[in-house]
Amino acid sequence: MRWLVITLIGLATVINYIDRNALAVMWPAVSKEIGADKSDYALLVTIFMIAYAFGQSVFGKIFDVIGTRMGFAVSILFWSLSIGLHSVVRSLGLLSLLRVTLGVSEAGNWPGAAKANALWFPQKERALAQGIFNAGASLGAIVSAPLVALLFTGFGWRTTFLLIGVLGFLWLLPWLFFYRADPDGHPWLTQAERDHIMGTAGDSAAPKAPAYAPGWTEMLRHSESWAIILSRFFLDPVWWLFVSWLPIYLAETFGFDVQQIGMFAWVPFVGAMAGSLTGGWLSGKLIARGRTVNFARKTAITLGCVIMLPPLLLTMHAATPLYAVLLIAVILFGFQMAINNIQTLPADYFGGGTVGSLAGLGGTAAVAGTLVTTWLVPSMTQESYAPIFALAAALVPVSLLCVWLLGGRIAPLTSPSHLNNEA
Repeated sequence: MRWLVITLIGLATVINYIDRNALAVMWPAVSKEIGADKSDYALLVTIFMIAYAFGQSVFGKIFDVIGTRMGFAVSILFWSLSIGLHSVVRSLGLLSLLRVTLGVSEAGNWPGAAKANALWFPQKERALAQGIFNAGASLGAIVSAPLVALLFTGFGWRTTFLLIGVLGFLWLLPWLFFYRADPDGHPWLTQAERDHIMGTAGDSAAPKAPAYAPGWTEMLRHSESWAIILSRFFLDPVWWLFVSWLPIYLAETFGFDVQQIGMFAWVPFVGAMAGSLTGGWLSGKLIARGRTVNFARKTAITLGCVIMLPPLLLTMHAATPLYAVLLIAVILFGFQMAINNIQTLPADYFGGGTVGSLAGLGGTAAVAGTLVTTWLVPSMTQESYAPIFALAAALVPVSLLCVWLLGGRIAPLTSPSHLNNEA
């Protein structure tokens, strides 16, 4: 049952990325009809990200209060309505409003996934479960460009927004049917799987989930919390640089139209999906071989960051679209290896009552960092995209240092007396 739950969350993430990427893929056509330009697109990205930052923290708390089942239902219901209503847009003002509602509601997917991971998986399986979830983001980015381009060619951009809005409502049916309750009360969960999840099956490699779940004030007194918040502030802008700007980069650098964007823009996210699964597999494999959680998580995070740096620098001078997207595929492979394990840390440190809140704060910090790069892109890319790629490369080692210097020993925090790593 636990693998079915994370698969459904992964599928929700596919839909999430199809919805958010649709505007970028169809921007050449949408902008022409509503009379917008590149600076307006940067404004829309900024609006979306501010709403997304707010939604991360709000939904993190919502999931901790109303639970995983209804938290996901509320989130996907509102984001599906928001993207479907894009079909009636005739002005930049209405489009801006809908990007706000889309950003707030789509944000719930991430703290919700972190909370579900903490509830449904023992520690040795969490990184792989997180990898499956993150692979959904990559798969969504893979299929979104060609799918949206295909629908756009056949139906135009308005009907395309309407059609992809239906996907979320279809997802709600199996989610509400299968996710009857959390593991402690799910009627279909076998006792053997419940014991495995709770760490009471006699498996020494699957310890009980930590019960320590402090409030926000006490949580933020731990340097471990700041390791998550700051590492995401510096690292996530690399991901969003390509999610938000890759179609525009291909259009401006290589003269691509919507159909050509659909042919190329999915390639980097194949690398991202492979990185998600590899990072989760590697961390779990190291734990299974007797290495500590601290060693496993930090090894995967460090390796991911090391993989990212060379292609980020090489992309500054990519001369062909194929070479560019292959380099970006390696960048996103390394990014997902690292971020997959960083996103697992809230569940490694704290109990279920805090995981959603800390994951949400980490997501808000990630958006705050992304906003800075979003504001810089129009001015830094007037002649080429090389300066913004150089900035992204500089952020990677800073994020890694946050994990090593503030993360302490990655292990469950057990009580307020553990504040020997107090920030």
